[in-house]
Amino acid sequence: MIIHVVSAGETLWQIANHYSVPINSIIQLNALSHPNQLVIGQSLVIPSPYTTHTVKRGDTLWSIAQQYSVPIQSIITENHLTNPDVLTPGTKLVIPPITHIVQPGETLSQIANQYGTTVQAIVVENGIANPNMIYAGTRLIIPRAKPSIEVNAYTYQKPEEAVRSINAIGHLLTYFSPFAYMIKEDGSLQPVEDKEMLEAAIAKNITPMLTLTNFSSTEAGSNLAHVILSSAALQEKVINNALQVMEEKGYKVLNIDFENVLPADRENYNDFLQLAVDRLHPKGFLVSTALAPKTSATQAGTLYEAHDYEAHGRIADFVILMTYEWGYRLGPPQAISPINEMRKVVEYALSVMPADKIFLGFQIYARDWLLPHVKGQEAETFSSQEAINRAVKYGAIIQYDRIAQSPYFRYVDEQGRNHEVWFEDARSAQAKFDMVKQYNLRGISYWALGFPFPQNWALLNNDFTIKKVSL
Repeated sequence: MIIHVVSAGETLWQIANHYSVPINSIIQLNALSHPNQLVIGQSLVIPSPYTTHTVKRGDTLWSIAQQYSVPIQSIITENHLTNPDVLTPGTKLVIPPITHIVQPGETLSQIANQYGTTVQAIVVENGIANPNMIYAGTRLIIPRAKPSIEVNAYTYQKPEEAVRSINAIGHLLTYFSPFAYMIKEDGSLQPVEDKEMLEAAIAKNITPMLTLTNFSSTEAGSNLAHVILSSAALQEKVINNALQVMEEKGYKVLNIDFENVLPADRENYNDFLQLAVDRLHPKGFLVSTALAPKTSATQAGTLYEAHDYEAHGRIADFVILMTYEWGYRLGPPQAISPINEMRKVVEYALSVMPADKIFLGFQIYARDWLLPHVKGQEAETFSSQEAINRAVKYGAIIQYDRIAQSPYFRYVDEQGRNHEVWFEDARSAQAKFDMVKQYNLRGISYWALGFPFPQNWALLNNDFTIKKVSL
C-alpha cells in the first residue's frame, strides 16, 4: 500500500488516476465521509502493490533493495533518483512490487515455494480465478513475507457495540480485553457484562484476556492497591476470584493493570505477579501486565516507581507498554502518542527484557483542546474519523509534526473560539508499525476499540500476519 498526502487543489479523481486505482476503492478503504472535500495535509491509504520506505540514518540503496527483494535500479528508476549514493533520512521512497514472469510448465505451488509465500497469497494478490490455470508469460505480483505479531485490543464499550467491533475487525485480533474487572478492598471483583462480547470473540478465534485493575476514571486506586498488596490473604483471594471467572467464562490470559501503586508496594506488587504466575501456569493460562511508560529504572512519580520493568519482564509472559496519554485530556494540547517519546520507553524496556515479551501500546482516538489552554480544562475525545470531519467542516489545513510523527490542525469554531486537534492518521500508524518491526516486538495493544480508524486496520493487515493462539 501507498500513503498519499493531499496537496492543495488535488481531487480524489486526480489521485485515483495518478495511481491507476478506482475512486471507490480509495473511498471504501479510507471510509471517506466527504470524498469531494479533501483536506490539505490529509493522508490517504492507496490500495497498491507498491509500498513506501522512509529512509533511516545508515540506509543505503543496497540495504533497501535487499530488504524489499527488488533490484537497486528499479528503486532508482521509480523514484527518479539523480544521485542514488546520497539518501536523506526522512525521504519517502516508492518501492516497486516483486514480480515474476511465469515460465512454461511452472505451477503456482512452485512459484510460491520459490519466494517463500503461499499459493493463496499469490491468488489473492493477483485476483486469479483458477489457480490450476496459469499461463506462461503472465506477470505475477509476489506478495512480500510479513512479520507475524500478536494483537490485543481493550474495550470499554457497551456489549452490543463491542460485538460490532469484534465482528468488524476480529480477524486482526489475537486477544480481546474487556476493561475491566475492578478489585474491591475485600478481594472480590466487580463483575463485567461481558458474556455477549466473549462469545463474539471466541467465534472469531480470539483469545479472551481478563483485565484486573485498581483504578477508574474517578479513583487513582493507590490505597486500594495497597490494601490488597500488603495482605497475603487478600492477594490469594483476588487470584482465586480471577481464576474462578476465567474458568467460568473462558478467559485464557490474565492481564494485571495496577496503576498508581505506591512506591513502597513495589516488591509486594512483584510478589503478587509471581503468585499469579504460580497459580495460573499449571492450569495452562498466561499472565500479562500493563506498564506505565517509563524511560529509566529511576523515573520518579507514583505512576512509575512501583512498576519494576525488569521484574515484570522476568515474571510475566508478556507486558503491554502503555505508550500513550502524553496528550492528556486535562493537560495542554500535544501529540497523544508521540513516536519520539514512545521510542524512549521501548528502548528502556528492551534493556531489561526480551523483545518477544513486549507489546507496543497504541491509542486510536483524537483530542480537541480549546485555546488558550486553561489548567484543568478537559479536551474532547473522539475518533480520528471525526477529526477529519472537523477539518473538512472548518476548512482546516492538517499539519504533521515530524518529531512526534503525529498530525494536528487548528480551527476557529462558530463562537470564535480557537481549537487544536491532535489525532492519528495513516502516517502516524505506519510509524508505529515500523517501530514494531525495527525492534521485533511481540505485538501491538490497542487502547481502545470504539473509535473508528479504518486506515489503521488496513495498514495493520497489510504490514503483518496476525497470530491466533490456542491455549
